[in-house]
Amino acid sequence: MRSFARRIVFPLLATTALLTALTGCGSGISLDEPIEGPVWRLAQLGDEPVGQSEAQVQFDRSSGRVSGSGGCNRISGTFTRSGITLKIGQLASTRMACADPARGANEAQFISALQSTASYRLAGPSRLALLDGGGRTVALLNSGGGR
Repeated sequence: MRSFARRIVFPLLATTALLTALTGCGSGISLDEPIEGPVWRLAQLGDEPVGQSEAQVQFDRSSGRVSGSGGCNRISGTFTRSGITLKIGQLASTRMACADPARGANEAQFISALQSTASYRLAGPSRLALLDGGGRTVALLNSGGGR
């Protein structure tokens, strides 16, 4: 039995420990950066800050749905996420008119940014950068009360 333990069990335990260390399991380091849960408020479109905006989104992992507001209208759709890859499906929107033309333009830009998202990057627990296929930031969002 000792021979079996030396030849099979101990190497298996060592391999399991190595895999655990490499994948971050149990180390407190997450290789997956979830975005589901918080309400993400729009802070910037491309390189331009948006100031006070009602635009926001929330991702729900259990349903695979994204919902929120473009600033004037409610938006909803589906999303898929694997690691930092993020694909937002076709978005549906209510059709209310924006009283402020600038707000309407921001909404159209925000929806376009969401649709062009290919991946994301978290900067701390409260800043989410949505990136296009070329790695350029198309929108920056904040969670919580921060702007």
